[in-house]
Amino acid sequence: MTANSNPNRMFLVIGTLIAAVLIGLAVFAVQGKPAAGTAEFDLQGVPFAGQDSAPVNVVVVEDFKCPVCKSFEETVAPELKTKYVDTGKVKMYSLLWPFLAEARSLPTDDSKLAAQASLCVADQGGNDPFNAFKAILFRAQGDENTVWATKTRLKELAGNLEDLDQSKYAECLDSDATAARVDAMEAQAVKARVTGTPTVFVNGQKVNATVADISAAIDAAN
Repeated sequence: MTANSNPNRMFLVIGTLIAAVLIGLAVFAVQGKPAAGTAEFDLQGVPFAGQDSAPVNVVVVEDFKCPVCKSFEETVAPELKTKYVDTGKVKMYSLLWPFLAEARSLPTDDSKLAAQASLCVADQGGNDPFNAFKAILFRAQGDENTVWATKTRLKELAGNLEDLDQSKYAECLDSDATAARVDAMEAQAVKARVTGTPTVFVNGQKVNATVADISAAIDAAN
């Protein structure tokens, strides 16, 4: 009986060690993954409002043809700007997802043209001109079932930006120079399983597009 006890004990010890290793690997795997439902965005080159040092990222997925996005920009965004953006707590990114023109089977994809135009402004002037033009686009928004953001109209609207080099802007828009970057933003939105606009993410976590819900998520992240 003594002769058989050592092998049995050895097998028991080895089995215990293997189980411990497997449990450790399982714990590491769980801890190494982002929280469930967290979207990961590449925000390099994506226009934003706020300070570079702001600790919380808010990503707003929008289409310039979207009437609900216009409402969001007129009601929700100003409150968030005053409370969080202007106080250095939040960077609010504009991730463009131009889908409405295609969804409405319009003959010209003016959702994408408006997005391209906004990035032409950003390329030339940076975040502040982009955000100024963004506001102009939403104020000038036409019916979502019609083509209104033509290149001609987008050039007219950009005329409201005093410091913009209009000839460079027109060249950028006419050559579709920013089209590939708009496509890349759209791909990010699709990867994040966005199904409509506006869609809001606070540090990658999707939240309802209301002042209360976005504020609660920002406060929890700070």
